[in-house]
Amino acid sequence: MGFQTIEHNVDFCVVGGGMAGICAAVAAARGGSKVALVQERPVLGGNASSEIRMWICGAQGDNDRETGILEEIELASLHRNPDKLYPVWDAILYETVRFEPNITLLLNCSVFDAEMREGRIASVTGWQSTTQRMHRIRASLFADCSGDSVLAPLTGAKYRVGREASSEFGEKTSQETADRQTMGMSCLIQMRKTDRPTRFVPPAWAKKLTAEELRLRMPHMENSGENFWYLELGGNRDSIHDTEETRDELLALAYGMADYIKNSGEVPDADCWEPEWIGFLPGKRESRRMMGPVIMTQGDVLSGGRFPDVVAYGGWPLDDHHPDGFYHASNPNTCGATPSPYGIPYRALYSVNVPNLFFAGRNVSVTHAALSSTRVMATCALLGQAVGTAANIAREYGLSPHGVYEEKIDLLQQRLMEDGCFLPYHTRRIPAVCRSAALTCEGTAPEHLENLRGGIDRNHRLYGGEDRRVTLALGRAVTYTFDPPAALRFARLRFDADLNRETLPGDDVERKHVMRANRTPESPSTHLPTTLVKSYALTAVTAAGERIIVAETEENLLGCVNIALPDAPLQSVSLTLRATWGGDASAALFAFDVR
Repeated sequence: MGFQTIEHNVDFCVVGGGMAGICAAVAAARGGSKVALVQERPVLGGNASSEIRMWICGAQGDNDRETGILEEIELASLHRNPDKLYPVWDAILYETVRFEPNITLLLNCSVFDAEMREGRIASVTGWQSTTQRMHRIRASLFADCSGDSVLAPLTGAKYRVGREASSEFGEKTSQETADRQTMGMSCLIQMRKTDRPTRFVPPAWAKKLTAEELRLRMPHMENSGENFWYLELGGNRDSIHDTEETRDELLALAYGMADYIKNSGEVPDADCWEPEWIGFLPGKRESRRMMGPVIMTQGDVLSGGRFPDVVAYGGWPLDDHHPDGFYHASNPNTCGATPSPYGIPYRALYSVNVPNLFFAGRNVSVTHAALSSTRVMATCALLGQAVGTAANIAREYGLSPHGVYEEKIDLLQQRLMEDGCFLPYHTRRIPAVCRSAALTCEGTAPEHLENLRGGIDRNHRLYGGEDRRVTLALGRAVTYTFDPPAALRFARLRFDADLNRETLPGDDVERKHVMRANRTPESPSTHLPTTLVKSYALTAVTAAGERIIVAETEENLLGCVNIALPDAPLQSVSLTLRATWGGDASAALFAFDVR
């Protein structure tokens, strides 16, 4: 008698399906690992999902936009979801994982147990509410991307909760004594502006808000950046165990805000605004933080994070929210500038005492002060991709997470960059076979073409700030010629995907966020960056003189592409750009190299 238990045997088990968990699972699966992704909710995306609806934020500097798997997801959404609708967004996240070979996706499955053997995790078990089954996942490597670090109490992995005393790490904070208080959680609102007056009758339990209470939190409905993040509570309680009670208070606050907007008489054009959606699942900012061999501090952030094992980066401000949240009598948060981008070390992404446990997301090994910057989802996505890539290397070479640091950190960094990630202070290594080949394109100066094999994929002040793009006339091939013919594995392309989103419609908020908060009749439909190459062809000529079409696409949606080359010695490899999404007569390319 009892519930059925389904057994799974994989290489890598990821617990948590937010942006970090998605990127960790996809990176590992694409690298050849057999992966299980266990997500307790019915949808993927965590705080970015339709259940919570916080937009994805990240580094704030010029050309600092996060790339890699996150860029792939966001470009797909710009193309397929022009009106920024959450049903379409949920589907994009779902299919990114569900139809990726090597991933077993377990939705509605909440991990509640872990089996330990000789200090290592042997398996985790989850309860799937929809099927009334248990799922036991056995793996060599695990990643906690759950946000709340559910594997910490189940495995004995060391973790921290709350704010450190400023003296412990020499941080410039006002916190003289350590405590267990955190940033709070929010139930968000989305409002819609209609073309006719509407009425709103609040529930009896909605909190009645006053102008005095909203003095520092007054809603600005015509501001596209208004997403009500300041409806925040719970930081002065237990941010895990008190979530249900906090949720109840947040809902009263959220419905009270809707009532204030509609019925107070203090909000312009209130008759034409209506609550389109109110979230019942709180979005969390902070709870348990795992401990790794390195605990990244506020000082590390402010000094640029120049670690030898940088595998990701941040650049959001030091955005610390007061534990009292909405009821804090002063500003709801404090913001300190950071040097965007700053590096984040690999040693902050795996457990100091459980040897086969990674983690990625808002639960990585940082202090509370550093977390105020590293916690945002674009940064978390980069951390996830780093962990998934490291898990592949660990599997390939029979290493632990720490063993990857000791023996293969350079390989990890190079693979991340090859897969489209930007690592501050690092460049991709270009092999000798590519550097020594003749590189030609009719009508383009040879010295200008050299940027294509320079190992740098974006214009950035860290690399001198000059424009590194190579502009090519459509229809003209750029060609590598090898003498003697060379055996190659793949070609790599990096297109201009307009990292600053200057070619997208709308104001700064609309252009830089893949989803939106409030909706008006004037909200623009978005589209792909017009600079992005839409159509191209990659061809090769073998040593025997046979011409092969290696790849040909009419609707490219990717900023970075790795293309497998024929398994034969090649005389040449040529790339021809045919069209951009903006219909221009030329196209810009940052990289075209072979290896």
